[in-house]
Amino acid sequence: MRKTLRLWSEVLFFIFPALVLLGIFVVYPAVRTLSLSVLDADGNFVGLKNFSDVLISNDILNLSRFPTDTPPWGAIPHNVVWILIHLPLVVSLGMILAVILKDVWGASFIKSIIFLGMITPMVVGGGIVRFIFDEHSGIFNAFLRGVGLDQFVRSWTVYPDTALLALILGSVLLWTGFSLILYSSGLSTIPQELYEAAEVDGANGIERFIHITVPSLKPVTITVVSMTLLWELKIFDLVYTATGGGPGGASTVLALRMYTLAFRALDFNKSAVIATVMTVLTLAIGTWLARSTRSMEE
Repeated sequence: MRKTLRLWSEVLFFIFPALVLLGIFVVYPAVRTLSLSVLDADGNFVGLKNFSDVLISNDILNLSRFPTDTPPWGAIPHNVVWILIHLPLVVSLGMILAVILKDVWGASFIKSIIFLGMITPMVVGGGIVRFIFDEHSGIFNAFLRGVGLDQFVRSWTVYPDTALLALILGSVLLWTGFSLILYSSGLSTIPQELYEAAEVDGANGIERFIHITVPSLKPVTITVVSMTLLWELKIFDLVYTATGGGPGGASTVLALRMYTLAFRALDFNKSAVIATVMTVLTLAIGTWLARSTRSMEE
């Protein structure tokens, strides 16, 4: 009994500082945010009124324009569109590039170049995206001119119908390095004998990719998908520095709207509503990741 108590006292002694920091920087802010979301500016309990006011506002969901008209559609549809375009591109490009570069001379150097986007601060990344899609000096418009599509040449980040798409495509360039590195590591764990046996059986390169590579990389894909989803939900700095959510709110996202409500409108209660919604979505993704990982281990 004494040994058990001594063991627990030693454990508590070492984890107590971590628990204190966790309580100060995680638990208390989460509880405080949740409490703010159900109070008004005077501290009176208003239940879900803040949630209804925020979630039906045009800044969050503009039903008069979504989905038949051009942006702005509201922060939630913008985040959804971001996920629907960005996630498949990042996953597919990362996997395909990892396979192509697997046995290429100088692959490490090429991967390092692609990974530069990942280690670039997103504040800087916003400026890079603006430069890429600039009408006069941007490489994207230079490409359009080169293939004879001059009618599409414009500064993409300053027009409501193209600003969001430009940010999404720019973020693909900045984030693909993450999936490329993970998939490259995953490829090294696949036994070469599987490919050799499939080749003997007459399987071509595409068949080997579909039936061996893709299934074998499922654990990596789950990690890439979950981490990318979390990044897409909390994307802020890239949008803030590239467009500021404009023009006319055409590229605003949930995290940026949370910021503007809190530090420009000084409406911390409604800002807390968005923070709560984002936390719930993040927890849902984390739960899915944990269950997927556990099922693979079993």
